Amino acid sequence: MSADGSEIRTFLCRSDNIGVLIRDPATGACAAIDVPDAEPVLAALDEAGWTLTDILVTHRHGDHVAGIPEVKARTGAKVTAPAKAGDAVPDVDRTVAEGDQVQVGRLEAEVWETPGHCADHVSYIFHDAGVAFSGDTLFTLGCGRVMEAQPETLWRSLERFLALPDATEVYSGHDYVLANARFALAADPDNAALRERMAEAERLKAQGRFMIPSTIGAEKATNPFLRAAEPPLARSVKLEPGTDPATVFTALRAWKNSF
Repeated sequence: MSADGSEIRTFLCRSDNIGVLIRDPATGACAAIDVPDAEPVLAALDEAGWTLTDILVTHRHGDHVAGIPEVKARTGAKVTAPAKAGDAVPDVDRTVAEGDQVQVGRLEAEVWETPGHCADHVSYIFHDAGVAFSGDTLFTLGCGRVMEAQPETLWRSLERFLALPDATEVYSGHDYVLANARFALAADPDNAALRERMAEAERLKAQGRFMIPSTIGAEKATNPFLRAAEPPLARSVKLEPGTDPATVFTALRAWKNSF
């Protein structure tokens, strides 16, 4: 249960997508963050006994929106999607952009435009709940691949998350934790907190679980892409400490692409 009493459930969709439901117990309103595949979302709703009222879309990629038509047909949920996605998201009822607010019952989220992975990407920040749904922008121990922008664009999007309270829970769109952790250790090998998180990730994986959500505080301490301003990360890509973090981030992202 989150800071404001909201209820959240996570589950796997496809092979590594993370399905998420957030519910306001006072009103019964419930939102899915993206719908990678209809069946697991509907199954999670049935298991919880929740009624879906909203679908909040982070971006237009097929592995995040493919299940929307079936789920909307079954539930009547209202689909909210980024305005910049155009008609690439099916069955949209409302479009949103930077600074807009969305309601799930009494729960309120601020919309952040967080481009870099793709041009239309948004994140949903439930400040009172202490929860951020970051889609494919910020992952546990990693970040999204840059696809429709310069790397600096994704860095500016990631920088915004650094200003959130450390206790903020971050729900990402995929479980790439072990692969991300292996790269993070290559880039930041002397980070004791990171080594502990790698061990935790391996334990959870063995139990069929995943390290999502994370927290902003944990990511600031261990995610190399959020630590681009720190000297060890500059040195890891053969740059001088004090180099512009956007430049360090660009080098880290290029390294990760071929890691």
